[in-house]
Amino acid sequence: MTVVTMKQLLEAGVHFGHQTRRWDPKMAPYIFTQRNGIYIIDLQKTIKMLDDAYNFMKDVATDGGVFLFVGTKKQAQDAVKEEAIRAGQYFINERWLGGTLTNWSTIQSRVQRLKQLKKMSEDGTFELLPKKEVAVLTKELDKLQRFLGGIEDMPRIPDVMFVVDPKKEKIAVHEANILGIPVVAMVDTNTDPEPVDVVIPSNDDAIRAIRLIAGAMADAVIEGKQGQDDEKSVEAEFTEKSEADDEKSIEEIADED
Repeated sequence: MTVVTMKQLLEAGVHFGHQTRRWDPKMAPYIFTQRNGIYIIDLQKTIKMLDDAYNFMKDVATDGGVFLFVGTKKQAQDAVKEEAIRAGQYFINERWLGGTLTNWSTIQSRVQRLKQLKKMSEDGTFELLPKKEVAVLTKELDKLQRFLGGIEDMPRIPDVMFVVDPKKEKIAVHEANILGIPVVAMVDTNTDPEPVDVVIPSNDDAIRAIRLIAGAMADAVIEGKQGQDDEKSVEAEFTEKSEADDEKSIEEIADED
């Protein structure tokens, strides 16, 4: 089954790459042609690789995986946040703080500080403090919320990271590479695809293109989680049936006696 149609890709402008003078030769296999000084991405390959990415994300979700959606460029911020939340997952859409993955314990201490400040704001503690101190704490809270709010409840380092524009998010991709976390990414014609495990050749600058592909990745996670829930239901039914059969066997043995 095709996740996204050719028509959808064309309408979203997924096929428009960068200017021919701004390209990475390693993206040559994914380029169809050039037009008016712009590279045109081969959407036949995009469709296949998007399907591969979808199935990969779905399988990891079925196994209970944790996903981190990353996109800090202006065009990506809203889609990354909204689609991650829709899939019940986590996101970074403001700025990648160095060490977010490779220095997880330190980041967790900042997350705990965020939770502490939120609690103080909500339980009336701020109202008891001097205005100047409240202003300082509010500023700290806003900053932490902006940078870490999307991973505040992330239970562990993610199993997969979905990235919009790995060239811009090179620090995030590098940290994932160090830790062996698979990277699924929208890769434009100006970007080296080698650090990316699952490449989706695509325009990573157009809002509609980003929303379309981020939405497909969120759909994959949702479908995978549904599969996980179905498996749990089947296991529960099997366990109940087995227990019922055991009880029946005990009763039959008792009757024989």
